[in-house]
Amino acid sequence: MRLFIDTANVDEIREISRWGILSGVTTNPSLIAKEGRNFREVVREICEIVDGPISAEVVGMTADEMVPEAEELAKIHDNVIIKVPMTDEGLKAVNILKDKDIKTNVTLIFSANQALLAALAGATYVSPFIGRIDDIGQDGVLVVEDTVQVFAQHGIETEIISASIRHPMHVLEVAKVGSDIATIPYGVLKQMTLHPLTDTGIKRFLEDWETVKNK
Repeated sequence: MRLFIDTANVDEIREISRWGILSGVTTNPSLIAKEGRNFREVVREICEIVDGPISAEVVGMTADEMVPEAEELAKIHDNVIIKVPMTDEGLKAVNILKDKDIKTNVTLIFSANQALLAALAGATYVSPFIGRIDDIGQDGVLVVEDTVQVFAQHGIETEIISASIRHPMHVLEVAKVGSDIATIPYGVLKQMTLHPLTDTGIKRFLEDWETVKNK
């Protein structure tokens, strides 16, 4: 399973990219707005840091609005993937963009049925939002598992990006059910490096070293 970072903060992206574990980046209008910077400028800078798929979201609500917006975003860099909302108009846009060889990531997916529709429309990626599904008392990981099974059963090549990751266990759980990608917030990626036994081990090694380093 590949790991993306879910942020528009270039400092966070630059830091995590140094770990050598990043395969891509996802952004959205809310994340871009949080940074208070020009949208296209941020996307362009991200593309210079990470050599992989960079999702940039359209804000139009009709296919007629989404398609020209997507065409402009796709000109920023070859790695730009167009995020499109899971709506009937979004599906129309995905189908049109597929014929223009523009790759898409259908976002705000909350069921395997929605994922199937997006894949059949021509989406390159689908993004089930597992944290938000959990928030309403349903099982987000089960939606990913169902989608993995359906795609495998029918030979669908669309890749699954598990999104709305809330904690490290989400990452492990979607990896176990076969998600192609997990897109993870900066804070959760940092949490994944931690374990109390690691801290204890380092402390003990350093204490032991102090006893022998001058001998």
